[in-house]
Amino acid sequence: MAALTRADLENHQIPVYFAAVAAGVLSAALLPGDLWEAGISPALAALIYVTFLQVPLGDLKRSMTNTRFLLALLLVNFAVVPCVVFGLVSVLPAEQAAVRLGVLLVLLAPCIDYVVVFTHLGRGDARLVLAATPVLLLVQMLLLPVYLGLFAGADAAALMRPGPFIDAFVWLIAMPLALAGATQAWAARGGAGKAAADALAWLPVPLMAVVLFLVVAAVAADVAAQARAVALAAPLYIAFALAMPYAGRAVARLFRLETEAARAVVFSGGTRNSLVVLPLAFAVPEGGALVPAVVVTQTLVELVAMLTYVRWVPRLVPAR
Repeated sequence: MAALTRADLENHQIPVYFAAVAAGVLSAALLPGDLWEAGISPALAALIYVTFLQVPLGDLKRSMTNTRFLLALLLVNFAVVPCVVFGLVSVLPAEQAAVRLGVLLVLLAPCIDYVVVFTHLGRGDARLVLAATPVLLLVQMLLLPVYLGLFAGADAAALMRPGPFIDAFVWLIAMPLALAGATQAWAARGGAGKAAADALAWLPVPLMAVVLFLVVAAVAADVAAQARAVALAAPLYIAFALAMPYAGRAVARLFRLETEAARAVVFSGGTRNSLVVLPLAFAVPEGGALVPAVVVTQTLVELVAMLTYVRWVPRLVPAR
């Protein structure tokens, strides 16, 4: 029997991920979500670190000067997405203000962490997304209160706090990036450093499975407990996940981006900041568990969507 290779692991990653999601659902029925939730951030930080190791960080400076990509990214996330989201929430019944707020809160905030991972898995330019994360962070902190105020009223805009966004950037981007840069420098000297980097290169798929398992195990019970709200929100999230790849591709074509950059725009437009905005959802006065449940429903829908994107986006945006 032939030994397992990294290529074998990567070629079978989607079944591995779906198995992790299924295991998470079963585990949620056995143990409280709080037990699993504590592991999400450390596992996600580890996943982002090993993903950064696969990205040539020496080229990051060049990626920061790609103005066309950055403009396309900003247009998708802060002009196209709000229009799509406004259209989606318009179909909600007027009395479902809490559901509307949860949908707005999560869909208006572009992802700044595991979007890099999925872009890399989907053969997009992860360096470009990584280089753009500080800009995405700053702009969403400025514009999220504006859009919440426009779409849900002044009370919703007042929920916006910078703390969760800054914490996510420090612990899920800056720290893993610094550690990955140090590891790459160590590996460049050969010997033990190269051996360590080669060993760590096996970990992205297993760590992604761990993250998927933990997220699903942590939130599945909350989602099940708010079945009516979930039934209203889930179709909107599915529609968003189906629409945004085409919108992202259209914007990428408008800016004449190269194939990998175009795929990166698609992934950024389709991934949202659910794990970061969740503390804001818990801060909603009299929202109880409803608004957080609406937010974590998006997490579950997005995880399945991203597993599909990894195979779909390279076909939607083929190499030229």
